[in-house]
Amino acid sequence: MTFLAPSASPVAPARTVLHWHVHGSWTTAFVQGRHTCLLPVLPEGGPWGGGRPAAWDWPDRAEEATPEQLRERADEIDAVVLQRPEEIELTERWTGRRPGVDLPAVFVEHNTPKGDVPTTRHPMADRDDIPVVHVTHFNALMWDTGRAPVRVVEHGVLDPGDRYTGELDRAAVVVNEPARRGRVTGTDLLPAFADTVGLDVYGIGSGRLGEAVSHPDIAIGGDLPQDRLHTEMARHRVYLHPVRWTSLGLSLIEAMMLGMPVVALATTEAAVDVPAAAGVVATDLRALHEGLRTFRDDPVLAREAGTAARAAALARHGVGRFTDDWEQLLTEVIDGRVDGDPAPRPPHLVSAV
Repeated sequence: MTFLAPSASPVAPARTVLHWHVHGSWTTAFVQGRHTCLLPVLPEGGPWGGGRPAAWDWPDRAEEATPEQLRERADEIDAVVLQRPEEIELTERWTGRRPGVDLPAVFVEHNTPKGDVPTTRHPMADRDDIPVVHVTHFNALMWDTGRAPVRVVEHGVLDPGDRYTGELDRAAVVVNEPARRGRVTGTDLLPAFADTVGLDVYGIGSGRLGEAVSHPDIAIGGDLPQDRLHTEMARHRVYLHPVRWTSLGLSLIEAMMLGMPVVALATTEAAVDVPAAAGVVATDLRALHEGLRTFRDDPVLAREAGTAARAAALARHGVGRFTDDWEQLLTEVIDGRVDGDPAPRPPHLVSAV
């Protein structure tokens, strides 16, 4: 696996990029860049043609385009940002151009590998013409990407503002599909955590949590619109991140930006993304329970940790850094420089094996 270092380059012209709306929060950050983003739309919608989502406020340069319009504008498209293997064939069918061959392409991998993790091979592993872009360094470490060039562009998150009040001596939890995903999202851990501090659980499918666990001090917050969710989260004394095995949850970053102290399992990227001053990150459940108790009982300490969490999240995951990184990467891919001789980079940011 080779990690490619970016090379310094002047400000590039705005480009036209084809990509699908797959991950709402990630795409919300991506469309903040300078580029025109063409989003495929089909009459029936669905995973291959959903276009712009109604629930998000995106800039006008995020444009919907039917397959017919993509064919007409094929020569305008500078690159395609793939997120699912099926999009390779769709791109060729709808534009007449082949990703990685006569259309510059990258593949964004949002997820941790599944199955036999140390040997899980990425779908792009047998190609060297489509770089794989991971959203965390942990994911890049764990996927077997074979011959594919590898980059890491860490998440960018729009700042929701410092809303922390901590008025509720309870913990907020945000997980999607906690009943279906079970141990992956740490759903089985929630009753024991609720013995320590009351929990309010939010997220897609949270209404079905009772099918998996039950506890008198676990309340269902539901699947709320993002702005309202942020306000409700920030009323809680502490944010609990019980996830065992997913990519770095954007709700964790959002909680930190809200000014919330964090108690999190030291798994995947959370193990290095949350500084010690921002909360408690551990694999020892006793330490996690003690962290919840401490923040519940000491509002002043909780606010201090939340202030540190917000500063850390803004520094590492600000949307400006994210769009700058993507602009540089897309420029290199479009100019055919991504597989060239990389510029020097600090040792902690680049390696090759």
